[in-house]
Amino acid sequence: ESPADNPVKAIELCPQPVIALGHGAACGGGFSLLLSSDVRIAAPDLKMNAAYIKIGLGGCDMGSSYFLPRLVGASLVAELLLTGNFIHAERALASGLVSRVVDHDALLDAGMALAQDMLMTSPMGLRLTKDALNRNIDAPGFEAALALEDRQQVMLGQTEDFREATRAFAEKRPPQYRDR
Repeated sequence: ESPADNPVKAIELCPQPVIALGHGAACGGGFSLLLSSDVRIAAPDLKMNAAYIKIGLGGCDMGSSYFLPRLVGASLVAELLLTGNFIHAERALASGLVSRVVDHDALLDAGMALAQDMLMTSPMGLRLTKDALNRNIDAPGFEAALALEDRQQVMLGQTEDFREATRAFAEKRPPQYRDR
């Protein structure tokens, strides 16, 4: 199965960060799409559930048993996947499932502002940071995580973007990244 055939896989494999903006009901596959995103921002009316178990299937599908335990604690994961009960925006925020809750009218602006913040960083640094986050969540230990981070920092320290960023910092101006 190619990533193009599976949107959850496509999000996971996408080298750029994916920001999900959630409002209304996100059930089953919609829930999994939110879970697979790098950052989730919610409107107050967001409610999510693993609907599969409510229709005679198991509670785990489309990566929910992979993503959810990496985002929140085991007890909440079990509650959500074993019952199909909804989790609403405020509880999702309190559990760390979403990074913030904003008014519905501000949802798109919040997502765009976050994307703009990300775009102000080095493109290669952004991609490698996402890569490290995805790899190190499953790292066999602290030393392996450090080794990956060190390797990436050495690579990034050799780039034109790093040299530009340090010059820009010294000159008190925004850097002009060229993804090199």
